[in-house]
Amino acid sequence: MPATQITPSLLRSWPLPMPRPDGDKDVRGHLLIVAGSAEMPGAIILAATAALRAGTGKLTLATGASVATQVAIAMPEARVIGLDETALGGFRHEAQYQLAPLAGKVDAVLVGPGMCDTAASCELMRHLLPLFAGSRMILDAGAMQVVRKPAQLRSPFTFNQPVLLTPHAGELAQLMGLSKDAVLADPHGCAVAAAQRWHAIVALKGALSVLAMPDGSTWTHAGGNVGLAISGSGDTLAGIIAGLAARGAPLEQACAWGIAVHALAGDQLALRFGVLGYLAREIPAEIPALLRHLAA
Repeated sequence: MPATQITPSLLRSWPLPMPRPDGDKDVRGHLLIVAGSAEMPGAIILAATAALRAGTGKLTLATGASVATQVAIAMPEARVIGLDETALGGFRHEAQYQLAPLAGKVDAVLVGPGMCDTAASCELMRHLLPLFAGSRMILDAGAMQVVRKPAQLRSPFTFNQPVLLTPHAGELAQLMGLSKDAVLADPHGCAVAAAQRWHAIVALKGALSVLAMPDGSTWTHAGGNVGLAISGSGDTLAGIIAGLAARGAPLEQACAWGIAVHALAGDQLALRFGVLGYLAREIPAEIPALLRHLAA
């Protein structure tokens, strides 16, 4: 099945949901982000900032109790929940009970940026998936490891709800048991195979990004610049996608728009700072104008 290219003309023909002029913050969507750690508190801040710049109206952050106060100060727009942590810096699976009151009340959930302790992250994910079955779910970074560690180790993992995974080539290689070179040699085929294996939407990030659906349909995007290959860039992209999903965009639409906006933000920053040297924290400020331009 041939891939559809993500271009400005495609996006203009695929408009994002827009809130009513008289809408309140609830109309713009409620996003929950479960992310960060004592070692990487910045990851949740980057994702949260990008989500707000993408237009979500209400934001709840859940991060390690040891850094929750710092995150709350950095993100005064958000409610912040401090989760119980493991000795390795992850979140204990009992954190599900702290998040349970939000079930049915959030439009989208992003899990993974900056999380530590793979085993704990997988255990928590097994509880969060059914808990937030009614929300659009985006799994990034450590949260994606759940596909490698199913509850029944002899059974292949599949999702039974809409989920978006956002791996780069190295992550997808690890998740699929392949070499990174094999993924780079056939990004389209690997993304489709992963989407069909796990029954998920898979966004394979890179200079050529491939967005694959379980039914085999795909979109591709080539753009951006090497300046986006920097710490925190993926966290920011995940936040853009999650923010658009919270606004009501289906996961594949939120991802297509997010990939394009992220790449264009890199182009804008390269014009001001050069291809190398701009920061992931500078990407979010570019988002509102780019969304307005693409929608024009």
